Amino acid sequence: MRLLHILSVLIIYSTAFAQQPGIIPMPMRFVKGNGYYTINNYSSISYNNERLKAIAYYFQNELLSQKGITVQQKAKSASIVLVLKAGKKHADSCAYQISIKPDQIIVSGTHSNGIFYGVVSLLQLALTNKNNQLPAAEISDAPVYGWRGFMLDESRHFFGKQKVKSILNWMAFYKLNTFHWHLTDEPAWRLEVKKYPNLALIGGIGDYLNPNLPAQFYTQADIREIVAYAAERYIKVIPEIDMPGHASAANKAYPEYSGGGSIGHPEFTFNPGLEKTYGYLTDILKETNVLFPAGLIHLGGDEVSYGNEKWKSNPDILKLREREKLKDDAAVEHYFMKRMADSLYRLNARAIFWDEMAEADLPKEKTIMFWWRQEKPAQLRTALSKGYQTVLCPRLPLYFDFVQDSTHQYGRKWNKLYSPIEQVYQFNAQSFAENEKEKQLILGIQANLWAETVDNDNRLDYLLFPRIAALAEAAWTPQNHKDFKTFSNNLAQHLALYSKAGLYYYHPSKPLQNPEIPVKRKKPLNYKD
Repeated sequence: MRLLHILSVLIIYSTAFAQQPGIIPMPMRFVKGNGYYTINNYSSISYNNERLKAIAYYFQNELLSQKGITVQQKAKSASIVLVLKAGKKHADSCAYQISIKPDQIIVSGTHSNGIFYGVVSLLQLALTNKNNQLPAAEISDAPVYGWRGFMLDESRHFFGKQKVKSILNWMAFYKLNTFHWHLTDEPAWRLEVKKYPNLALIGGIGDYLNPNLPAQFYTQADIREIVAYAAERYIKVIPEIDMPGHASAANKAYPEYSGGGSIGHPEFTFNPGLEKTYGYLTDILKETNVLFPAGLIHLGGDEVSYGNEKWKSNPDILKLREREKLKDDAAVEHYFMKRMADSLYRLNARAIFWDEMAEADLPKEKTIMFWWRQEKPAQLRTALSKGYQTVLCPRLPLYFDFVQDSTHQYGRKWNKLYSPIEQVYQFNAQSFAENEKEKQLILGIQANLWAETVDNDNRLDYLLFPRIAALAEAAWTPQNHKDFKTFSNNLAQHLALYSKAGLYYYHPSKPLQNPEIPVKRKKPLNYKD
């Protein structure tokens, strides 16, 4: 009898997962009904609150561009209805419900965020089911984490406005809500700053492979356009202005603020010993904070030791050390970062740092840490024990410049380890918390794509797709509700969407369908930072 009971439970469990109709990330609850709703040119859409008008418009345009279906807005008796309803004070703003019946669809939620995500699920159903037939169903859903992010490095390779918009479209399609934009680093500076035009005009020259490329950067008009485009898709954009290291491109434009570098990383740092450095960088942050309304700016703070050799002999820095009683280079770095963080806090913005800054004693209520060094779990413990809200983005498995197949010869491995899609999917953020307090401090997860080995759009697509779908489910779906086999079945329908969109993606079960793309400069496959 016990065996029969176990088998019956497994059958019910398997049936529940089998009913999933191709929605990624998998909804919390999906109960299939009888019949289908057919979406076509006779379908109409309405909403009960003006705040939902833009969401209806988004849905209409996505159906028109991808299916050629012309759903019209209708004031009354529409067949697709968006309903903003009253809810509890602390209800999850991303939660939504969908009721699909043969004659009508109702998408409801207590916040426009949730309505948008419900519409995205509806869009996925329309794109993955045959003959535009959406199965009758009752769906309710909400994410595990509020931070579901992706970072793109455009200092090492510039992809441009249209590619960024394409990525934002796919992020929205997978309910990712945070675009971390790495715009400054050693190879190039990609952001126009009105007060310091040479940052873009001179600092924007070159990329990781070719230091002589004409300047490529985003104008402030471009930034406003992209930020607005992201906002329409419920994505906040967070810029990164790297400091005090990774400053080579900026120092090429304005060498008077350089703190020196090393043979491998020339002019790598800003100069913490010069008072004018702080005013210069604060001016940059002021313009950046206006352009990016999220109220969050990433200030870097990583890998300074790669190029701070001259700090030991720079007279300005030596005077700073004596005046402020700073015992070593790390203390100088922390002093610098505290001052720059204070400048940002005065702009009513919060500061984000890589995990090296967990020891700098920055105010926890105004600061977010990104834990990226999977080989240094102690840094995560430090960040959480000090009460910092933290985003998990460990290299393994969340750096998408790591290869995803053991046979791949370009990109990165770490001690022969890499990041296949299943490991991205199975990533369990909650397992890194030791108690309930730490669970509350973990904001979510983020994948990062560094562009040393990414010199064209196809290579970018190859590393991002389909791992972006696995990332989405890892960030949204509870661990005990995840099922890789079901995900893989759903993903098969999404791979067809990638093909239709002209993406050059990696096919997990048919790896030779799109072979790995070589890169111009092959880095050692197995190395450690």
